[in-house]
Amino acid sequence: MELFEEQGFQDTSAVQIAKHARVTTRTFFRYFSDKQEVLFADAVMLRAALVHELLHATDVVEPLPELLERELLKQQQMTDGFSGALHQRGVDPDIAGLAARVGIHVFRTAYRQWLEADDHADLATMTETALSLLASIVPASASTAPLRSVQRNTADPNTASLQ
Repeated sequence: MELFEEQGFQDTSAVQIAKHARVTTRTFFRYFSDKQEVLFADAVMLRAALVHELLHATDVVEPLPELLERELLKQQQMTDGFSGALHQRGVDPDIAGLAARVGIHVFRTAYRQWLEADDHADLATMTETALSLLASIVPASASTAPLRSVQRNTADPNTASLQ
């Protein structure tokens, strides 16, 4: 995770991860099929622990809201991070927020489909498919039209009109 933070996911190789972990590349590949698997290494243990706790809890209603709350908080933190990064790159704050929220939902849809898939489809392909489905509902003329500015009614801040 340190290497991913320092260099970025794309610029980090399995060989670098193995070296950083002080194991041979061969040992790395005994545990992980590729560097993507490193991101999900704890997922199996986490799932097992959560299922165990849920099965042994005296009140199953209490853990579920806590898990849902935690998921929503993590999702909001990720959305805020993406939105902030887009805004830092010059994207209008409202557009950045919308893009971040839509992006999170596209990824969640693709991830769910990837988990349920029987074949060996990769997550990137599933994500591209989900994006294509989203793009299919936008008319071609709208996707090439320039973005219109949103003008807020100062009397009622909850209303907006496109110009």
